[in-house]
Amino acid sequence: MDLKETDILGASINQHWYYRSKARALTRFLQGQPARTILDVGAGSGFFSHHLLTHTAAQEAWCVDISYDAESDATVSGKPVHYRIGVDQVEADLVLLMDVLEHVDDDVGLLRAYVDKVPSGSRFLISVPAFQALWSDHDDFLEHKRRYTLKHMEQVARDAGLQVRHGAYYFGLVLPIAAALRLMPKGQQPGPARSQLKAHHPLVNGMLTAMCSLELPLMKANRLGGLTVFCLAQKP
Repeated sequence: MDLKETDILGASINQHWYYRSKARALTRFLQGQPARTILDVGAGSGFFSHHLLTHTAAQEAWCVDISYDAESDATVSGKPVHYRIGVDQVEADLVLLMDVLEHVDDDVGLLRAYVDKVPSGSRFLISVPAFQALWSDHDDFLEHKRRYTLKHMEQVARDAGLQVRHGAYYFGLVLPIAAALRLMPKGQQPGPARSQLKAHHPLVNGMLTAMCSLELPLMKANRLGGLTVFCLAQKP
């Protein structure tokens, strides 16, 4: 999770349709496979690991991000959270990489490095932005290196030494809206790249949240398209 987006949304991030829906999708993807200890790589504010600590049986989280000014410890829902700039070995049974791999030149190398830090049997839940054709100023603003197809993401996981358990697209119902906004001609717009993430009117935010909720029951079957790729894999 990018700290730039946390700065934009501030305290309203818990209600924003995108993050609220993505957290629900994460929980659904893990349904029936509870985790005890989470390693949240590129965690930023720790939004997604905080969500799992609050809404599931997870008991502890290690949030790792090179952007932290200092290391610290806290609690969420009475459960310990450790914020670290880096870690060696962690006895985690779930590793989150939520919108992380698109930021680095060597995505396989970064993923393999964390595969080596956790025990055999640990699961990895990865999300990345979908489809290079949807590249926009938002990607430039967040300093992305690439966007992915589902098959590409699954191959990255395999190349890093993981066994792919399941992959799917999400945000399929809002894909046509996003594609129209991103692909329409904009003319000359000089100046620095800007984020497309913003707080919406409650009516718009509610409508987009409802659309994403409708998609949740079928998301695991969606291998056609969406704004985000989810991949669940496991260390042998």
